[in-house]
This record gives sequence, C-alpha cells and structure tokens, in this order.
Amino acid sequence: MNQCAMAVLEEYPDIVFSYGYGDEYSFVLKKTSKFYQRRSSKISSVIVSFFTSVYVTKWKEFFPLKELRYPPSFLSQIVCCASLEILQAYLAWRQRDCHVQNQYNTCFWELVKKGGKTEMEAQEILKYAKEQDRNELLHQQFGINYNDTLALLRQGTCIFKTEVEDIVKYNEDGTPVKRLRRKAGIFRSENIAGRRFWNAHASLLKELGNFSEDCFKTNPDYIRSFLFESKLMPSTWIVIRIDGCHFHRFADVHEFNKPNDKQALDLMNLCAVAVLEEFHDIVFCYGVSDEYSFVLKKDSQLYQRRASKIVSAIVSFFSSMYVMKWKDVFWKKELKYPPSFDGRAVCYPSNEILQDYLAWRQVDCHINNQYNTCFWSLVKSGKSKSEAQNYLKGTQACEKNELLLKEFGINYNTLPLMFRQGSSIFRVKRENPTLIENDASSVEKIETKIVTEHCNIIEQSFWEAHPSILN
Repeated sequence: MNQCAMAVLEEYPDIVFSYGYGDEYSFVLKKTSKFYQRRSSKISSVIVSFFTSVYVTKWKEFFPLKELRYPPSFLSQIVCCASLEILQAYLAWRQRDCHVQNQYNTCFWELVKKGGKTEMEAQEILKYAKEQDRNELLHQQFGINYNDTLALLRQGTCIFKTEVEDIVKYNEDGTPVKRLRRKAGIFRSENIAGRRFWNAHASLLKELGNFSEDCFKTNPDYIRSFLFESKLMPSTWIVIRIDGCHFHRFADVHEFNKPNDKQALDLMNLCAVAVLEEFHDIVFCYGVSDEYSFVLKKDSQLYQRRASKIVSAIVSFFSSMYVMKWKDVFWKKELKYPPSFDGRAVCYPSNEILQDYLAWRQVDCHINNQYNTCFWSLVKSGKSKSEAQNYLKGTQACEKNELLLKEFGINYNTLPLMFRQGSSIFRVKRENPTLIENDASSVEKIETKIVTEHCNIIEQSFWEAHPSILN
C-alpha cells in the first residue's frame, strides 16, 4: 500500500501529502490545485485507478510466492477542507481511527490465536472494553506492551516530498556532483496533526501552511460533514463512462497497431465483461477504443446511488482487470507502466434519451474510425502527420471512403465490425433453461449468459430484439 501511495505522489505533482493505514489512503491536494479543473469525479477516479493499477503491478514484488487470485478494487470519495484547521482535524481523525482499529484488532487476534477464544467470544469480551482495558488485557494476558508494537501499525504512514541531495553526475576526477531534488519519503509520528511534526518539515509549510495549535480531540461527525457525497437522481438510468488517461502515449509506448489494435480492443472487452459479471446492476456496456460506457438499471441502489462510490468502484475494478489480463492478450509484450482511467456518472431519465446517448457514442466510433483509417493510411504511405491532417481537413464521409478505395484499395464497409461499430456487451437468456425439481412439480430456472456483439445499436430493431436490456 505504501509503495502504491508513493507512486501516486510521484505521478501527480498536485498531491503534496498522503496518510494511510490498513487498506486506506488519503491524498491531500494543494489548495490552489487545478488538477482536472477540480472536477471531483475525474480527480477521485483517476487517482483510484492509478493506485489500483500500481497495486496489481507490484503484487509480485511483495508476494512472490502468492498468486493474486482475483482483482482488487478500491472506493474513493472527496473531502473538501476549507481551512488548514479542518485538514488538521481530518488527519487527527484518521490517525485516531488507525490507533483504535489496530488496538482492537491486536486484542481480538491475540484472544483468538493464543487465548483459545472463538471469534464470537472475542467480540463479546471486547464489546464494551475501553482503550485502557484493551491495553491491560494485552499486557496481563499476553505480555504485550501495546506501545512497543510496530509504529507502522499504531501510527500509520505519511508520505510527502522533501528536498534531498542526489548525485546527478561525476566529475572527471571522480568527485560526485550533487543537486537538491524533491523525493517522496516515508515518515511516521504519534501525532501527525501536531505542530511538532507538521512544522518540522519545510515542504509541508511551503505547500500547505503551519499548524498554530495542537489537535488532541476529534469529532468524526464534524469531519464527515465535509465529505462530498452527492447522490444520483432516483429512477434514472445511470451511465458510468470511463476513458483511458493519456492513452495516445500509452498506445505509442506499447506499440499498438494504428489505427486499430485488435488485441488492445479485445483486452478492453475482456475487462468490460468482467465488470458486468462483478456488478449485477449493470445491464449494458458499450465500448470503443479506450472508452467504455456502463449502463446501470433505473432502480439500482448500488452504493445508495452515491456517485463517487459507483464511479470509483467500477473504474478501480476495470483498471485492476486491465493489468491482470494484460498477459492473457499481450503474451509477448511487457506492460511498461501502469495504465489509468478516469470516470464520470451521468443520469438519463428515459429509455429514449439513453438510446440517444448510446447512438451518439456509436456515431462517434464510426466518425473517429473512418478518419483514423484515412489518417494512418496516408501516414504509412509517406506523408507526415501534419500533411495527413491538412489533406483530410474538411473532407466528407463519402470523400474519405473514396480516398481509401482509390488510393489504398480499402473498402471501408468491409473492415471488421468491431472497428466500425464498437463492442456491445449484455446478458441474454440461455437457450436451454435448467429444470429444478420440486416435490410436486418442475420449475424452469431462467439463466443468462454474457455476450459480446459488434452490431448496430442505433437502429430500433436491436432494442426490439433484446427487450430485456431496458425492461
């Protein structure tokens, strides 16, 4: 977790401080940050996506003998701290929670592993135990001084950048040339919200300011009032649209075929199928290039329709699958760095408007694919990228088709459907239902399977052929 958080800090310069324990991490962006124009959905989704990708990528480094059995995912939410005092209170709250949880868990597992108690019995013993009671239990029954346990577990971990001397080169006589560089480092303290720790680090003072008072008491309800928890409109279709971050660069580094890489699209489709399997409220997915739209049913109560939770859960799971499935598709290519995706949630009140949205995405797929097919054909024929752009400027669809046919012998209408129409993923009823025998009669159990099709979803005939998607 700490290594993943450090990677996030290195990747996004606007993040100036992070604190974590257990399976949780908080990332503090500087007050003047314009990261993603301060759009909360974009910020939270891209950070959680990158964190997840790094987590899966680094798994083997830390667990060389353990297989990652299923894709991990993380939830995220935004907390807006209007003042330094609120940030201080937030950090004090999280560190206090770290201590309370760790102390409880230490007692609980000592009682189970060494005390011979069942988990139910251990819970009952600790039900009303206060902090001092738990310390005495550990000391008297198991000879453990809680304050001597690992600081990592009791205090959590802070990560932020400090200036350190780094050797950049060596002179001819062998003497090192040093420069001050900002590097992320790990720090710990009993009170990360205290003046002594905070004000001792110049980088924190420069980016965030100084704490004038110590913070000893926390009020969780006060801090929770600053949580950004918008709920999506009820009784509407929810569409979660995810997009690859800087995927032009990602495609270049990993040498994807232009204008379309079938393996890369197959990987996106595999991930989307996995998302549909994981989240049963998703009824339809449509994807093209590095983009996927996931449609949740109208009456979905997934995460109580909290936008940040839904978006982050889907983006995180998709990112996790992308890294895990990479070798299944690109078995000859190394994944050179962790990919990331951003996401957003949009509500559509009627079937017609939802269908219009999906039609828009498919039209966009066709327009982009037609243009890109022409563009890369021109580039491969010897034109520069700027020449190809100027050549295609202002051309209509029929002119592009004529260019492809006459200049390159390509009939656009015979290109693979996946390139021209994108991919639609949804559930259909199995042809042979399962019979369940009861005492008196037999009942048919309706089962579904997930299919991936490359078809025209603009025409009404598709929706008439699959009425269960929107009903």
